[in-house]
Amino acid sequence: MSEPHSNLERLKSEGDLNLSPHRVAWSKANHSPATKQALDDDSRYFLHQSLSTPCLNVLASARGAWIEDLEGRRYLDFHGNNVHQVGFAHPRVVAAIKQQLDELSFCTRRYTCQPAIQLAARLAALAPGDLNRVLFAPGGTSAIGMALKLARVATGRFKFVSMWESFHGASLDAISVGGEAAFRQGIGPLLPGCEHVPPPDNRHCPFKCGHACNLACADYVEYVLEREGDVAAVIAETIRCTPFIPPPDYWKRIRAACDKHGALLILDEIPIGLGRTGRLFAFEHYGIVPDIVVLGKGLGGGIFPLAAMIARESLNVAGDKALGHYTHEKNPVACAAGLATLAVIEEEKLVERASVLGNRALKRLREAAARLHIIGDVRGLGLLLGVELLRNAKTLERATDEAERVMYLALERGLNFKITMGNILTLTPALTITQAELDQAIDILDRCIGEVCPASVL
Repeated sequence: MSEPHSNLERLKSEGDLNLSPHRVAWSKANHSPATKQALDDDSRYFLHQSLSTPCLNVLASARGAWIEDLEGRRYLDFHGNNVHQVGFAHPRVVAAIKQQLDELSFCTRRYTCQPAIQLAARLAALAPGDLNRVLFAPGGTSAIGMALKLARVATGRFKFVSMWESFHGASLDAISVGGEAAFRQGIGPLLPGCEHVPPPDNRHCPFKCGHACNLACADYVEYVLEREGDVAAVIAETIRCTPFIPPPDYWKRIRAACDKHGALLILDEIPIGLGRTGRLFAFEHYGIVPDIVVLGKGLGGGIFPLAAMIARESLNVAGDKALGHYTHEKNPVACAAGLATLAVIEEEKLVERASVLGNRALKRLREAAARLHIIGDVRGLGLLLGVELLRNAKTLERATDEAERVMYLALERGLNFKITMGNILTLTPALTITQAELDQAIDILDRCIGEVCPASVL
């Protein structure tokens, strides 16, 4: 059953909608009988849910920066669910998985194994400051749950301050601190003690900062911490993967406020860590160290589900509690994938690559914005990029219909990406992408935006 239109508008947040007329039209025009049958079978056997049903297409392969569908059409994947820092099916990650399968395929509870120990040690060595203690989980949502539990144990408090429009996972505890309507709406009651504040987004700021953020949003976080008086932690995405990029002093101010009021700082870098922003950890751009950072998605090399919570040495205080205790907590095959992923990131210099290619992409996208007035904003850090389409730059009216038309035109020409907040073209390619592939993708995007809203009529 389809959603009411007003409800659909509210749900245009974490991803593009699956129920729009543009989706229906594109599917009818582009799918063969075999693909339609597979999609019908998917709809028949899986429970339907927002953002996942109906599926867009059926994949047959994924390698490097590309995905290929059942009909042999190839797409540069600028979505990838943010798991493809090292690209899809990287040979070194695949080889590490195959070798580990032959040596030790599973580690039962009460035991540990060398791949898990080595991966924990490597992450502790890479993380700044005294982020020395690690726990693994099968996915980012579970790792967020561990971080929330650890913060409660360490502080003796149960309250959290988080951001509206944030996403930390789909479990009940994660949506309680999250701020996305698509996940929270009609699910309650949610976890008690979860207070929400506006995110650092000067484009749609309730404090009316305009184009120059005056950090009123950061001051409001401190106001809430002071008034509540017993907050366990502030939990937030270092950079929302839309992206919304906080100003340089934002996290310094939040870090100071947390220290002043005895709250921990938990940063969620599940989709954006491991080099995507041009630093291994995105918080390194801000000159601060959180008390807990959560990684996921790309940690398993785009193959295995794997996440990590990395905490300060002083937070090793829950020895009598089961923070995670997951069956696959120390899965040797997943950890082998993680070790190979970190080796590829380092040896292929993907962090530096993301910075160089990201600057090139921003330059080209801003050149397009000068010609195509529907582009209201271009922003990014490394290979975390966003193109915001606006019908009216003064009123910030979102060009939601135009954004969908651009996306489906781009798919027809071999470029896959997602839309966030209804009008932001969110671009997150593999960090292994070549300069030629990156230019190819931007050429496609430029042409598609120009066809939907030509510069000559603006």
